[in-house]
Amino acid sequence: MKDFFKFMFSSIIGTIIAIVLILFIFIGSIAALIPKEEAVSVKDNSILKISLNEDILDRSPNNPFDNFNFQNFEPNTPIGLNDILKNIEKAKYDSKIKGIFLDLSTIHTGFATLEEIRDALNDFKETDKFIIAYSDFYSQSAYYLASIADEVYLNPMGNIDYKGLRTELMFFKNALDDLGIEPVIIRGTGNKFKSAVEPFMYDKMSEANRLQTKTFLGSIWDHIVKGISEERQISVEDLQNMADNMTVWNGKLAVENGLIDKLKYIDEVYSEMKEDCGMSENDKLNFISLKKYTKAPDPNRQKGLIKEKIAVVYASGDIVMGKGNKNEIGSESISKAIRKARLDDKIKAIVLRVNSPGGSALASEIILREVDLARKVKPVIASMGDLAASGGYYISCLADTIVASESTITGSIGVFGLLFNIEKLLNNKLGINVDRVTTNSHSDLGTTTRKMTADEKLVIQKNVDEIYGKFLSHVSQGRSLSIEDVDKIGQGRVWSGANAIEKGLVDVFGGLNKAIDIAADKAGIDKYRIVELPAQKDPFDEIISEFTGDVKADIIKSEVGNNYKYYEYLQQTLSNSGYQARMPFVMEIY
Repeated sequence: MKDFFKFMFSSIIGTIIAIVLILFIFIGSIAALIPKEEAVSVKDNSILKISLNEDILDRSPNNPFDNFNFQNFEPNTPIGLNDILKNIEKAKYDSKIKGIFLDLSTIHTGFATLEEIRDALNDFKETDKFIIAYSDFYSQSAYYLASIADEVYLNPMGNIDYKGLRTELMFFKNALDDLGIEPVIIRGTGNKFKSAVEPFMYDKMSEANRLQTKTFLGSIWDHIVKGISEERQISVEDLQNMADNMTVWNGKLAVENGLIDKLKYIDEVYSEMKEDCGMSENDKLNFISLKKYTKAPDPNRQKGLIKEKIAVVYASGDIVMGKGNKNEIGSESISKAIRKARLDDKIKAIVLRVNSPGGSALASEIILREVDLARKVKPVIASMGDLAASGGYYISCLADTIVASESTITGSIGVFGLLFNIEKLLNNKLGINVDRVTTNSHSDLGTTTRKMTADEKLVIQKNVDEIYGKFLSHVSQGRSLSIEDVDKIGQGRVWSGANAIEKGLVDVFGGLNKAIDIAADKAGIDKYRIVELPAQKDPFDEIISEFTGDVKADIIKSEVGNNYKYYEYLQQTLSNSGYQARMPFVMEIY
């Protein structure tokens, strides 16, 4: 027996040592894969190559394993909009950069983000440097960005997807009925546009939802057409007719109608850029990618330490209670970041960058409290990205100035509560019965295993209405509108940025750079440096915790493909707690 225990303890100790060694080897291997931060030297006659084939975040992650492909062990770290804009401005003053090449065969981002990149490229055009756009196939979003270029080229066998915008919504009511799941839906009184719950109520869009969607979608399309018209010198009427009549269904027709300058193969485009750079045909083009150029020195950077700062607080993702994560706006972490910026005397202004469909009403209130405290001591400017709706608008509404793109999706001032009753599913489909013991009449309020009573629904309705009233009050205060006027443009209704400025919900058109300029002007400072908050975690703090989740997500994505967004939506909906100030639905504009 003594030998047995001796052998057992030896085995346990050996196993622990082996696990520790494996862990150290794993961490060492991971460390070896992390690229070393070294300054990049830009060659003469270089061309900044902009490819947007990855999702564009508002802020570049500092974790080299963010979006790392663990199946083939290849890095695929996305670049943030912040660095894209910095690089384009840097290239403007860099004598070694002769032009920009837009490689737009694949593009993954929203129209408001594209608008900011387009504005930066338009500013770049003030120089005598060239911008050339090329693609084998132009999606509508890719072509909108390409239209800013001096020359727009297309593969001779390629075409343009130019037919107007659409969005598709998926409804789950019939599936829930078949499963025996009853949604318990309580919207703020009069919140007929608050359609986040409609996929569980109906099998198609309500008239109110259809109206709001048609309005903001049409507004975004009108803005896109106007932008193309101005750059390509084609009338809006002609551009609308091309979309309605499918006029430009191939490359030749796209050239004839002025959307494309020439049909060229990529080698022919390269030859043209060599001429523009004063190079011979046998010379090799010096392309530098956005990611590499981020590490290149900035020729326009101000020398010396600048004490005065502007804080950019990034609030991206669903709004949730607690710390959240890199894809969420945690009430605790964002509040802490705003508080830090408020208490730092060297930070003279705050830009709150919001890219969110909303989420928890309580979390939104906690964040807004910090915004309110901050604006009393220094300028606070809200910069809206692709989405700043519902809770995203909630946390923005008290800012001194609200800046948004014409294509930003915003508004959605409304509140709802959503629960599910799965009693029939358990009883009729699975043969499961639930019994309970309670101490009071409503101790089991909120359970998913019984039907809610009329009295209980009434109490929840009152809570929802009270939160909606609070939301209206905040917007009324921040936007200097009466509560009645806010309610008229509220009721959960979604607006485009162009609609929102007409309704008084937004002040100025522009992107992050515009918001920073306004912040500096209000703070009365000319020289400043940008501080980005919340501070990003050390990469090693995230690697282990994220590894299993990333692998799981990759597996699910590979199985369900483009429908992964609906899986995410259902997962998020089922995990909601408390009352929600959230964007009406999962929406992707095509």
